[in-house]
Amino acid sequence: MSGDSSPSPPSTMSTYLEQTTSVLSSVGSYMRLPALASTGIAAVLTTLLYFKQKALIYPSHMPPNARTEVPRPSQFGIRDFEELVIPTDDGEKLSAFYIRGPRDSPNVDITMLMFHGNAGNIGHRLPIARMIVNLIGCNVFMLEYRGYGTSTGEPDESGLNIDAQTALDYLRSRAETSRHRILVYGQSLGGAVGIKLVSKNQHDGDIVGLVLENTFLSMRKLIPSVIPPAKYLTLLCHQVWASESILPSITKVPILFLSGLQDEIVPPTHMRQLYDLCAAPIKKWRPLPGGDHNSSVLEAGYFEAIADFVVEIMGEEAAAAAKEKPSL
Repeated sequence: MSGDSSPSPPSTMSTYLEQTTSVLSSVGSYMRLPALASTGIAAVLTTLLYFKQKALIYPSHMPPNARTEVPRPSQFGIRDFEELVIPTDDGEKLSAFYIRGPRDSPNVDITMLMFHGNAGNIGHRLPIARMIVNLIGCNVFMLEYRGYGTSTGEPDESGLNIDAQTALDYLRSRAETSRHRILVYGQSLGGAVGIKLVSKNQHDGDIVGLVLENTFLSMRKLIPSVIPPAKYLTLLCHQVWASESILPSITKVPILFLSGLQDEIVPPTHMRQLYDLCAAPIKKWRPLPGGDHNSSVLEAGYFEAIADFVVEIMGEEAAAAAKEKPSL
């Protein structure tokens, strides 16, 4: 995902979806089968979709060896970092990287909390973290969800929400970051994770912004786009990620929307509808005309849009603080 010679992060749903769509495309042939046989096949398909959907939504084993081979920050020229293992309240152990920004940066007291998409691991996103550290000058905390990389457990919606809160609580309790402003950043599935986390914590005052890239209205509304034959079975999806109903409740935290207009996985209309639903005090829309689901980060102006967003929200925070300061 970067312009250097380092390995790119894997595609998210693409390969898995191609395989699943191929299987589900046979649904149309059911109409040519005797009623009893058609009903039986439909029942089998329904069972598979209900019980195997986690494997589709959370392909943490992709690409091969993603659970065991996690690139380290040092492989990307990053020197000031820590490798962490953080326990959750329900007994899992989450791996993470904490990368420090330049000590002389004006944004040294900002930490970006990164949530990645639904495949690969945090190591595959290190080129993105490096760009953010170098261009914005903030710190970056990269969390590995349960069941991804070297983190324990199995991924599901409730578990990933616990993981996100665990990461935020860790930053709040860690001496070095306890007074930092937190900027939440989420790509695709990570955007849904970020929306839920910010909605729950927006009134605490330490989250100063949310950056969303190519995320979706809800998993149920995404299914007809990525697996058309399953469009009549969306109610079977128990991994809901209902961002469209959660995001309007965020009224205290500014939000930046980065939308790849060539996204072949999440229709760009999903991002636009989320933007229209947004009731944040500041909301910014940045279209990326040539960006698809996995290459938007390579589009010109991507990181500059984040940098400009940080400048604006920190300027607003400083102005608000000045107004509250009693005159002598």
